[in-house]
Amino acid sequence: MEVIIAKDYDTLSKQAAIIIAGQVIGQPSSVLGLATGSSPVETYKNLAVFYREGIVDFSRVTAFNLDEYYGVAPDNPCSYRWFMEDNLFKYINILPENTHIPDGLAKDTATECREYEEKIHRAGGIDLQLLGIGGNGHIGFNEPGTNFQSATHLVELNQETIEANSRFFDSPDQVPRQALSMGIKSIMAARKIILLASGRAKAKAVYEMVLGPITPQHPASVLQLHPQVVVIVDKEAASLLG
Repeated sequence: MEVIIAKDYDTLSKQAAIIIAGQVIGQPSSVLGLATGSSPVETYKNLAVFYREGIVDFSRVTAFNLDEYYGVAPDNPCSYRWFMEDNLFKYINILPENTHIPDGLAKDTATECREYEEKIHRAGGIDLQLLGIGGNGHIGFNEPGTNFQSATHLVELNQETIEANSRFFDSPDQVPRQALSMGIKSIMAARKIILLASGRAKAKAVYEMVLGPITPQHPASVLQLHPQVVVIVDKEAASLLG
């Protein structure tokens, strides 16, 4: 696990964008695993700039998102499909048919999750997976206690996650209680992983991920076992690492 400590959020975002752009330049048909939330927003803005400047071409890239709220339509501004369109997809030349996000309205969630895994497999697997980390150590929506062997599945969100995500909704009552998420096994199957964390509120989660015991009670700790992980954090998120 390589840990890069950046001076601030803007710097870590630029560094992450450079790594992702380098992946696509070196392998134009890359399969990218993408994340939502506040952590990758500036990274996506940087990638859009790289595209506008002619530095990187996304026309052969395939993207799979980590997760989607269950029960939320893709045209809902709170959906992760909307988030990705609004923060990245509409600013680059990725083909719409090459962007994949779990169907939050799927009536048969078991089938949707199985087929999502099959789509990733048919695409050749994920070359580079981008992650954030929750305050409780979750990656994707894999909450504490999630089995490390889990594939894409329906998740019951815990109260801490609901409260953390309430900033994107008008009130905590509007935050969905379930989500479809790639599992720990799905994430660990990626060839390379980048994890971003910013702010003092993530410091304990970062410490447990990097230096704590490997345990399902802190899902991100499993990344210690991955052969190629880059953790990019700002000084506040790294404040407990010593």
